[in-house]
Amino acid sequence: MRKIKLLIGRILYLGASHLPESFFWINIGQKQIRAFCGKLILTKCGKNVNIEKGASFPSSVELGDNSGIGIRAQINGKVIIGKDVMMGPDVCVYAINHEIHRVDIPMNHQGFAPEKPVAIGDDVWIGARAIILPGVRIGTGAVIGAGAVVTKDVPDYAVVGGNPARILKMRK
Repeated sequence: MRKIKLLIGRILYLGASHLPESFFWINIGQKQIRAFCGKLILTKCGKNVNIEKGASFPSSVELGDNSGIGIRAQINGKVIIGKDVMMGPDVCVYAINHEIHRVDIPMNHQGFAPEKPVAIGDDVWIGARAIILPGVRIGTGAVIGAGAVVTKDVPDYAVVGGNPARILKMRK
């Protein structure tokens, strides 16, 4: 049953991912249609979610209540997104990376390193074009600045930015 649900969700999302952004001036129910697809595709999908136009994500993603996946966001691997999370356009979240440790064979023949899930806490704002790398935990109430490259855990209520991301200030 799960496989059939997933297949139906993916087929529907093929079309739904091309509908206008959720807050476009023409409303044809695009937010609700993509949320329905999310309920079919995702491991866990909360209430009142917003999956935006062009987002790419695996079924292993968990999306909390009142949270969103941004326009053209790219998510790979196991990613747990808490409640009330805002995600800007073109955000990349990676839980999987290439293996690079051997030098005797080309990197493109080494496969993938073990998956390192990403956890994003509740009430987080992820700015446009931010990149979150494997194994990172984003704390509750954190703000990830636009264009930040997050390579390490972010504490609760921290505002981070830059490449690599560093704490700019604390919200509390």
